[in-house]
Amino acid sequence: MKNRRLSCALFAPFFVFYLMAGNVSDSRMKPSREDVPENAPIDVASARRNYEAMQRSIAKGWNTWDTRSVLRHVLLPYGVAVDIHFSTADGRRADRFFIGDRAKGAAQMRPGAHAYDGYYTDITASWNGLSLRVESAADGLSNVIVITPQAGSAPGGKVIVSIKELWQRANEVSVSGNLFSIETLADSRNIDGEVLGEYIETRDDEIILSADKPVTINCGIKLTDGQARQLVDDHRDRFVSANREKYGDCYDEYNAMQNVLGWDNIYDPTLYKVITPVSRIWNVGWSNSPDLGGFVLFCWDTYFAAMMLSTDSKELAYANAVEITRGITEQGFVPNFYTESDYKSRDRSQPPVGTLAAWNIYQKYKDKWFLELLYGDFLKWNRWWDANRKTGGLLCWGSSPFEPVTYRYWELVGVNETYGGALESGLDNSHMYDDIPFDKQRHQQMLNDVGLNSLYIMDCNLLARIADELGQRKDAEELRRRSREYSENLSHLWNKKDAFYYNFRTDTKEPNRRTSPTNFYPLLAGVPSEKQAEAMLLKHLLNPDEFWGEWVIPATPRNDPAFKDNTYWRGRIWAPLNFLVYMGLRNYDTPVIRDIRRQFSEKSKNLLLKSWLSNGYVFENYNATTGAGDDVVNSDKFYHWGALLGFIDLIEQGYY
Repeated sequence: MKNRRLSCALFAPFFVFYLMAGNVSDSRMKPSREDVPENAPIDVASARRNYEAMQRSIAKGWNTWDTRSVLRHVLLPYGVAVDIHFSTADGRRADRFFIGDRAKGAAQMRPGAHAYDGYYTDITASWNGLSLRVESAADGLSNVIVITPQAGSAPGGKVIVSIKELWQRANEVSVSGNLFSIETLADSRNIDGEVLGEYIETRDDEIILSADKPVTINCGIKLTDGQARQLVDDHRDRFVSANREKYGDCYDEYNAMQNVLGWDNIYDPTLYKVITPVSRIWNVGWSNSPDLGGFVLFCWDTYFAAMMLSTDSKELAYANAVEITRGITEQGFVPNFYTESDYKSRDRSQPPVGTLAAWNIYQKYKDKWFLELLYGDFLKWNRWWDANRKTGGLLCWGSSPFEPVTYRYWELVGVNETYGGALESGLDNSHMYDDIPFDKQRHQQMLNDVGLNSLYIMDCNLLARIADELGQRKDAEELRRRSREYSENLSHLWNKKDAFYYNFRTDTKEPNRRTSPTNFYPLLAGVPSEKQAEAMLLKHLLNPDEFWGEWVIPATPRNDPAFKDNTYWRGRIWAPLNFLVYMGLRNYDTPVIRDIRRQFSEKSKNLLLKSWLSNGYVFENYNATTGAGDDVVNSDKFYHWGALLGFIDLIEQGYY
């Protein structure tokens, strides 16, 4: 188990500037809002009210809100569900469906389109010979679900439509024959429904029909089979056509990204919030309760999801950036993971990319309250790194002792050990941390990490811009001082002969020459000169013995012995590493680097589409030799940060 954890348009010139991950000189760090009074008060209370109102606006209507099955259609805010199950001719039954489920006997799900708001959804289930396509079209309190047997589907199966109440909400459900009724006691609404098809029988609250013929479920609307089919087709055509028209030649990568985010989008009844965790399978695995769904938010994963969602959903982008930041610990850092029952990693954080997400989202939508809501926690987090992970003027990954709350496994593993520091890095089993000793007094690996320090400088720079935007001049000055200090110290890790930045052993005072894509992260901080940047890219990134090839970029150089391990962060390709390297490339605008960036974007897109176009999966990680995502079991088949490979191209082509 892991831990965290249109044809192509032109960029407007101002947006090229704002989409940079860091800064390349102090001249770019001047205050952006001279009209804001110095140290103006931040109205966090008002920002919270705005956020809660926004959450209420999206937590409504029919959608696949419940994490425990993609075939469970839930009406919010009421918490009633139409849950679809299947059974075979010999009586075997399936009642929970997850995309990418590797469990023995699990249904294989081929995801189709999924609008964020449930306007249209499409998925095909294959299980024990049955093959059934399930489509839905929702609008307000009405929802139409059409289940269609596919060619070759085994005869004699059954579709079981279960009408149920969830999460102990105030509703009454009644079923009679092929009819059902939902009464919402909170506001006295009555929603009537009908299930059409080859009816067999009704047992309790379950309506059972033959799976050999199409099944139609009408919720809050009365339609014939033909009318229902037409409505679903109309919703599909409008949704798909609009996206094809908007994204043109870039539609496939957009579709993969939007699709995985749409299917991963849920409502969690313990938070009372809409969120987009990495996958439903992970949510269930971390849940304490079989009745209340379950969720887990990983730190950098969720900030990346917020950035991708901001392409076309301000509300979901805000929701995810806010909810993971709200998981901040008593010590003042956003944790590696955050889930229900106050269960979170209190010993370790994860890569500081929150301001990267927040700043770029803000540039798109310009709601200052969004920054006001996050700023205080971001500033605590930034100061925490400097106070708790610093040795010799630079940061080290670490893991700090704490008093456990729940005594669950991932709360305890690796605490105050080298492995805990590796978990904080997000690169859990990376070769870079093999045999690195751990300082148990300082609670740090004995390694100044190039990647961490580069991300931290980026965080200082972007948080300073946010401080300027909010009129917090004193904070901005503090952050820029820290950026200059760390930038100067990071520059000393440059090896002129090798044209590369190496991690530095704080115990032996020697460089660690086991590298990864994180050694290119100084580009995010703008620390290398243009000449240095070109040199490191030409000598290392484009070197086929290290990182270049048909499929890029491996988390372990191809000439490192650990590359052949091909397991998790040893040898495989991970989209977040590609994304952060790409964002670093955007800080430089020489002809050489522009060409590298173009090639890098194309190769990243091709890797995503290889699997997406053939099987509809978006993998957690990929084989760096074959480009396959399904060659190992520890590569989740439907993990949203895999779509960063396509998001790179959307940015490159001007769609973000």
